[in-house]
Amino acid sequence: MSDAVVAYRYAKALIDFAIEQKVVEDVNNDMKFFTDVCEQNSEFEAVMANPIVRHDKKRTILKNIFESRVNPVTYSIFDVLTRKNRESLIRSIASEFQKLYVKLNNIEQAIVTTVEPLTAAQREEFIKIVKDASGMTVELEERIDKELIGGYVLRVGDTQIDTSVRKKINDLKLELA
Repeated sequence: MSDAVVAYRYAKALIDFAIEQKVVEDVNNDMKFFTDVCEQNSEFEAVMANPIVRHDKKRTILKNIFESRVNPVTYSIFDVLTRKNRESLIRSIASEFQKLYVKLNNIEQAIVTTVEPLTAAQREEFIKIVKDASGMTVELEERIDKELIGGYVLRVGDTQIDTSVRKKINDLKLELA
């Protein structure tokens, strides 16, 4: 069985248990926290994925970092995974959990890339555009890319709206070629 399928099954079981315990928000925040730790510390992620590092050592690391900072429901999955020698799946499980959370809460994730940080009014306008199009609650991620020169790129799912100056210049180059 592939790791993706296993990660999905653990994530599904975790979200079902979190719903039952009425701690879905807490567990989702914990999964984001775990992902942030992995992104900020590549050594941590490497240790968790390394089959040479003993499982009791990984369990101790997880306990020291997370036990007092996360919900007991979240920590229980870490404990189960270390006992079953599947620590390498925690990052994938966190990712799958967040996908299930988004689906459960009818959230549309959108990414807007601009040259400068958005103002509050611009942020609200992008949220309104996506909400009107999807009818869902919107979670907007903002990115900065100076190479756009101007305009913006809005990505929602597989759809992308690119009004950047960079794109217009590239289109012009193609037209003149």
